[in-house]
Amino acid sequence: MTRKARVVLFGAAIVSLLAAYSRIDFSFSTYAQAAPAAAAAGSAQAVPDFSALVEKEGPAVVNVTAKRAITAVKRSAPQAPPPFPAPLPFGQPAPNGPQQMAQGSGFIIKPDGYILTNAHVVAGSDEVSVKLVDKREFKAKVVGADPRTDVALLKVDAQDLPTVRIGDASRVKVGQWVAAIGSPFGLENTITAGIVSAKGRALPDETYVPFIQTDTAVNPGSSGGPLFDLDGEVIGINSQIYSRTGGYMGLSFAIPIDIAMDVASQLQTQGKVTRGRIGVQIQELSAELAKSFGLSETRGALVASVERDGPADKAGFKTGDVILEFDGKSVSDSHQLPLIVAAVKPGRDVEARVWREGKEQALRVTVGELQSEKVASGARTQERGPLGLAVQELTPEQRRELDIKGGVLIGGVDGPAARAGLREGDVVIAVNGEQIESVTQFKSLVDKVPEGKPLALLIQRGEMRLYVPVTVG
Repeated sequence: MTRKARVVLFGAAIVSLLAAYSRIDFSFSTYAQAAPAAAAAGSAQAVPDFSALVEKEGPAVVNVTAKRAITAVKRSAPQAPPPFPAPLPFGQPAPNGPQQMAQGSGFIIKPDGYILTNAHVVAGSDEVSVKLVDKREFKAKVVGADPRTDVALLKVDAQDLPTVRIGDASRVKVGQWVAAIGSPFGLENTITAGIVSAKGRALPDETYVPFIQTDTAVNPGSSGGPLFDLDGEVIGINSQIYSRTGGYMGLSFAIPIDIAMDVASQLQTQGKVTRGRIGVQIQELSAELAKSFGLSETRGALVASVERDGPADKAGFKTGDVILEFDGKSVSDSHQLPLIVAAVKPGRDVEARVWREGKEQALRVTVGELQSEKVASGARTQERGPLGLAVQELTPEQRRELDIKGGVLIGGVDGPAARAGLREGDVVIAVNGEQIESVTQFKSLVDKVPEGKPLALLIQRGEMRLYVPVTVG
C-alpha cells in the first residue's frame, strides 16, 4: 500500500470516528432526571449533573467543630495519621491548657435544629459548634451518641432551617451513582461523586452496621456528612474509609440511613439506644464446616459458645447449633444475626430455627437487653513508651466490673498503637501469649522487643477479646 493510500485511509477513519462521535448524546440532565435515564436498559446513559443536587441540598449540610482540652502529656514525634476516621487521642483536660479541635460534617434532619453526624466526631468533646453554608454559627448540644453505630444526634437553638430529604437505603443498588457532601480537611460544602461498590459490607469491630461501600472520595473532615442518591435523598452517613496512608484510596463506607434514623429517634426520645441480645458467640460457617454438619448449603451463623444462664442458654441453644432463622428472618451469614437480634425489642419472645444433629428444629427465646459497653476509666499515665501506650494498673473495682483477673488499662494512645487501632479504655490481657499482671511486667516485655518487630497484644474491649498486632517503633 502506497504512503498516499495510507494517508487517505487514515483520513477516512478520522472522518468516520468524528461522525460516530457526533451521534453520541452528551446532554446532561438534572439529578432528578438522571436516575430513570440510567435505569433504562439498552439506552444511552447520560453522565449525571450534580449541580442541581448541591444547590438544593447543600444548604442542609453543616460543618461540625468539636473542641477538647489537650492532655498534659509528653507526646512522641509526629507520626503518620491513623486510618480515617479513628477518633483523635484526647486525654484528660489539662488545667488551663490549650484546646484541640476536631472537624467533621453533619446534616440537618429537622427544621428546629436536629442534626446527624458521627459519634467519633464529637466523642469526648467539651464544646461543639455548627456552621451553616450561609456562615451562621451555633453552639450545639450533643443529645446523644451511639458508638456501636457511630451515630450522634446534635441540637442547635434555631428554627426554619433547611433540611435534607431522607431516602430508603434498602432500595440502593450496586453500581448506581451517589454523591457525598462534606468538609474534607475543613473545606466546607465539598461535593464528590462515585458509585455504590457493594452493600451490606461487614467491617472489623462494626457488628451492628451493614455498610454501603462506595468509591466516592471521602477524606478526614467528611465524617458525618450525607451520602445522596440521584434523587437528592440521603441514603447514608459517610463514616469510614479503608486506607494505608490516612487518606482516600477508593474505599468509602457509609452507615445506611434507616439505621441512623432509628438510632436518632431513640436518642431523642429516651436518651439511649436499646438493643436485643441472646448471649451467644458466633462464627462464620465455612463450606467445610457446613458439610461436616450435614448442611446442603453454606448459610446461617454457627454458635461457638453459649453464655451460661443467658437467654439462649435458658432457651436450649447449644454449641454447634447453626442458626438459620431468627424472628422470621433468614440468616444468610454470621454478620446478619447480630443485626437481626439487636433490632428485636428486649423482653419479646421470638422463634429461632436452628440446624442440630442433621435436622432443623425450632427454639423459643426471650430476648434480653444488650448493655452499654464496659469501658474502664481512670487517671492517665504520663509515660507512653515505644508503643505509644500510656497504661496503668486496674483497680479491684475495675477488674470486677470487667470480669477479668489481670491486665493493664490503656489510658492514652499515640504512635504505633494508634495506627494499629488500639483505643483508650482497652485492657491489655497478654503480650505475645504471656498473661499481664502489672504495669511493670508489661513495660518489661515491651522493652525486650527490638524496634521494628511486631507484638501480639490480646485486648479486652467491652465484652469482646481480640488480638491486635503492634510494631515497636
